[in-house]
Amino acid sequence: MLKENQLKSDMQFDEFDLIASITRQSFYDFVQEFWGTVVPEEPVWNWHIKYLCEELQIVAERVFAKQPKEYDLVINVPPGTTKSTIFSVLAPAWIWTRMPSARIIGASYTKDLALDLGLKNRDVVLSELYVKCFSKKYSKRVRKDVVWVNTRMDQFAKSNFATTRGGARFSTGVGGTITGKHGHFIFIDDPLNPGEAISEVELKSANRWMNETIPTRMVDKKVTPIILIMQRLHQNDPTANMIEKASRGGTPIKHICLPAELSDKVRPQSAERYYVDGLLDTVRLPQSVLQVTRVSLGPFGYAGQFEQHPVPLGGGLFKWERINVELPPPTIKYKRVVRYWDKAATQDGGCFTVGTKMGRDTNDRYWILNVIRGQWSSDKRESIIKSTAEMDGHDVEIGLEQEPGSGGKDSVLATVKMLAGYRVAVDKPTGSKELRADPFSIQVNIGNVYMVPAAWNVDYLSELEYFPHSKYKDQVDTSSGAFNLLTKARRRAGGLW
Repeated sequence: MLKENQLKSDMQFDEFDLIASITRQSFYDFVQEFWGTVVPEEPVWNWHIKYLCEELQIVAERVFAKQPKEYDLVINVPPGTTKSTIFSVLAPAWIWTRMPSARIIGASYTKDLALDLGLKNRDVVLSELYVKCFSKKYSKRVRKDVVWVNTRMDQFAKSNFATTRGGARFSTGVGGTITGKHGHFIFIDDPLNPGEAISEVELKSANRWMNETIPTRMVDKKVTPIILIMQRLHQNDPTANMIEKASRGGTPIKHICLPAELSDKVRPQSAERYYVDGLLDTVRLPQSVLQVTRVSLGPFGYAGQFEQHPVPLGGGLFKWERINVELPPPTIKYKRVVRYWDKAATQDGGCFTVGTKMGRDTNDRYWILNVIRGQWSSDKRESIIKSTAEMDGHDVEIGLEQEPGSGGKDSVLATVKMLAGYRVAVDKPTGSKELRADPFSIQVNIGNVYMVPAAWNVDYLSELEYFPHSKYKDQVDTSSGAFNLLTKARRRAGGLW
């Protein structure tokens, strides 16, 4: 009997030897084996799970080998595709099987969410299966290929827990303080709340935190990777922020974008071959589910969270592709031409000062003739407005947007005085930007707006494409203002309108 029990015991530990050996070498095998330690539902092993696991392992192997990273990883996938379970819950537990000294920072848009993911990560490490595979304390014999992961019970708080080999998991909300904490890996999982994604304050706060705080929280800036996992929510969301920084010579990124439905947004393009019937996941996200979700979220919500494009693929408020880009015919005659200004006073930052010149011809077509745009100091801005008026000539009427408050009134009156001799209209817009843009968007959408080909076309059309979720809205505002002036009855020249 004793020999039989010993044999059973050896067979039992042989099983854990095998599990430990296989799962340490393959993160995807680890996810499959340890899924049930935190998720009660039966898994659906769609192709994207293995794909993402293998991409993370490529990044992690360089850290294990103490090699400089080749890129940071940016991943865009729809909700409900196990992204948090993979990256925020199971990945840290697997990393410790290879590098028990690894210190890991996990962040989400609120600290509560980050803590919840951290607790699930802790549940994996405390699970019977993980302990029997990777904890020397519970092993009756030493396994030569296993780096033991034992937890420090004196440092097992919700937000931070540690291994006896110096590893740790620290959880924080985006924007939260992580003073004194440095990570070998930094996981940022959903840095924006979908319900607050269009808030300029939330966007700026998240991007500032990622730009100014995260780079200082790395054990080694050459080695520590940032792994950002999120849904696309805005033209200026953290995904766009990291892509833009990389384009300016910052840390390169590898961008993986897997929308729910096959489109030109798939990155890398080689991933397109895995889609079945045009769908990312035919079991969890079939057309029937997507259709209900599309109705529930509305076009903008669905576009960002499921199409991974922060405006509907069919277009937002503006069907910008219907603008006719061509030179005006030599015989064209205009009923009126206006230049509408939206002033900003911040040099090299913040919003832009924009002056859009628009004409209405005798066939009642609208022409975008010129856009002047820049981030200038107030004195340079006024000089440019004056010189532009001189260039346009006295036949071009001038519109000025007046910002609320006494400061806005003083600023616009100073400009009116400077433009003595020109026809100037002071505009005090009311209502939302979307409401003010609606009349102009109707003309754009029926193909009745034309634009002179020029270098500024690209930025202009991009702003219209993403509006009202665009990074900047100055060109839309000035176009709306110019259009509204063109369609108002002409008033007596020489005074304030």
